[in-house]
Amino acid sequence: MRQNDLKIYRTLGKIHSFISTASAFDEAIRGEARIIVENGIADYVIMWRVNHEMGNRCYPYYWICPADLTARIHLHGDGIVGRVCERHEAESYFDFNSEATPDEKEILAGVDASSVVCVPFSINENFEGCMEFIRNGSNTPFTGDEAEMCSILAMIAEMYIKEAAPIPDRKVPRDVIMSAKEIRKSFFSGGSISEVLKGVNIDIFDGELLCLQGESGCGKSTFLNIVGGLLNADSGSLTFMGNEITEMSEKELTEYRRDYIGFVFQSYNLMPNLTAKQNLDLIAELVKEPMDTDEALELVGMREKAGSYPSQLSGGQQQRISIARALVKKPKLIFADEPTAALDYKTSIEILTVFERIKETGTTILMVTHNEEITHMADRVIRFRDGRTYEVIVNHKPAKAYELKW
Repeated sequence: MRQNDLKIYRTLGKIHSFISTASAFDEAIRGEARIIVENGIADYVIMWRVNHEMGNRCYPYYWICPADLTARIHLHGDGIVGRVCERHEAESYFDFNSEATPDEKEILAGVDASSVVCVPFSINENFEGCMEFIRNGSNTPFTGDEAEMCSILAMIAEMYIKEAAPIPDRKVPRDVIMSAKEIRKSFFSGGSISEVLKGVNIDIFDGELLCLQGESGCGKSTFLNIVGGLLNADSGSLTFMGNEITEMSEKELTEYRRDYIGFVFQSYNLMPNLTAKQNLDLIAELVKEPMDTDEALELVGMREKAGSYPSQLSGGQQQRISIARALVKKPKLIFADEPTAALDYKTSIEILTVFERIKETGTTILMVTHNEEITHMADRVIRFRDGRTYEVIVNHKPAKAYELKW
């Protein structure tokens, strides 16, 4: 048996074991895609779904790849995905760079694709979309046998998720408020250069709660500091409401942070010699149209602690004041870096409930967290790996904070 055949059979076995126990479509499709990528069958996997009620348009439902495809749409018959969804027949590009049209390459912006296989996908005999398997430029192109194997992988999924829960409706993204394209950042340490961000592509949508996740050192916090205007990227484009942040002067960056951004960190950074209300008053004096400080304290449930000093407050209470301090500016975005990491479960849920209230006001929240359970309340989850975006999950029915358990 050839080594490649052995890898395929092992992959199929793992997929069989996982999907046969999956209780919902999302669980099954994510598990299969992760197994395919982690076992080297493909570098990236994208599942496209068809919306039959909207002119058979195709949209990305779930994907593992460094591009943010959230807002992408294929018209019926448009490109390889549109054609597969129109004809219900698989298509392959064994040399994507020479065979694909410019429009097809644009769909995979940020992805170095050398070879692509696209396979139609059905659930309970109802055509639902297609699965796209991609190999990048550093990998060998798919062979004809491997393209056939991709069809088998799609069939395996069909067989084992027929009894799974129904596919949720698509969560339609709002307008893009911030867009990061090919963001790179390196640091010089110990006589060598460490590349922390290696070309990050993320769109942030107005009013969403977006969670960033990944192992320590993968670049999450560095990215947060760059979009927050605290750190400069080495290269790439970062736009906010149509303005290029990477070209701003120090004065313009200061105004950007002051007028549009609220920060919440793991350490509360409150002024110890000021009361809770005075900590908020200090920030209110810096902005043109601040929120009433009593209103901000009320929103986080700390009105009765307005006259207390930080030393008189618990960790959870200090974090609430920290959040209220960010709210006083009436920011367009709030960036939160591990805001519950130092808190116990009960207090963490209380803090997350506060973020729920903030989101209801229309404020966009970008939160870094190691806690897998917290990601269930996000509109989207973007996982980082080795300095790039690795996986994007759209939560079509985000959980409430009180539903989270860990």
